[in-house]
Amino acid sequence: MSPARHEPVMRAEVLAALAPAPGERFVDGTFGAGGYAVAILEAADCVVYGIDRDPDAVAEGRRLAARYGGRLHILAGRFAEMERLLAEQGVERVDGVALDLGVSSMQLDQAGRGFSFQADGPLDMRMERVGPDAAAFINDAREDEIARVIHVYGEERRARAVARAIVAARAERPIERTSELAEIVARAVGKGSGRIHPATRTFQALRIHVNDELAELAAGLRAAERLLAPAGRLAVVSFHSLEDREVKRFLRARSDGASFSRHRPPVAEAPAASFRLPFRGTRRPSEDECRRNPRARSARLRAAVRTDAPALEAAA
Repeated sequence: MSPARHEPVMRAEVLAALAPAPGERFVDGTFGAGGYAVAILEAADCVVYGIDRDPDAVAEGRRLAARYGGRLHILAGRFAEMERLLAEQGVERVDGVALDLGVSSMQLDQAGRGFSFQADGPLDMRMERVGPDAAAFINDAREDEIARVIHVYGEERRARAVARAIVAARAERPIERTSELAEIVARAVGKGSGRIHPATRTFQALRIHVNDELAELAAGLRAAERLLAPAGRLAVVSFHSLEDREVKRFLRARSDGASFSRHRPPVAEAPAASFRLPFRGTRRPSEDECRRNPRARSARLRAAVRTDAPALEAAA
């Protein structure tokens, strides 16, 4: 997919949350096909630093950067490393950070990357193309570990049955293709009555595990808090409840002042809130957008504006 043709989910809503202005600097922490970065660059005469851990996205992004006369900088790495990556560019503060969580359309649409069961491909799922892939995990891990990953990261009720089916199948031969795994899971889970394929939750779980996505998200949100200047804007688009829960927990802790946790004993002077919320809860895509792009159906946007208070770790 060409970056120029990519239409990011909730483009207008994300732009409204970021409110780009001339001379400002932004981080697109999940550059992907460049949709949000291009939208920001076209909204104002500003600078965008696009970060991605996927070498394919980095290569495409560097070709795209030539169109923007030095206003788009592509950095290879994880968005949790945004402070270090920006410091290497001589940047200590930015005015906005956008995060579009999970797998990108580019990755889903390439069967060879192994993220989707819609087309057969190698069971890979690695965003950075380094380290153990999904096939290595399901062929080598213990049954209880496979069940734990599928239950925790996929919220799959029949995780134990799926894990048993995987272990039984791999005893005959290694599981190496997306189509093989999808068939194994479908037999274990059953067709059900929902709209999603029975293997959806298992594939989600394996992708999150292989790429350590929830730890990356937690670290990335803390990095954004430290990097954003006062009045800087944060916009996060998530696509499933695990991601959204982590973003909600983080923003609630940073915006509620003294109410950081009902389980902690009261303190005389709680740290000042490091974010304020321009709206409570989430914004969802319009019905028209969901009709045009079915992948948008599960999208949720949360936004926050940085105060001048220290980051929570610095205030502790």
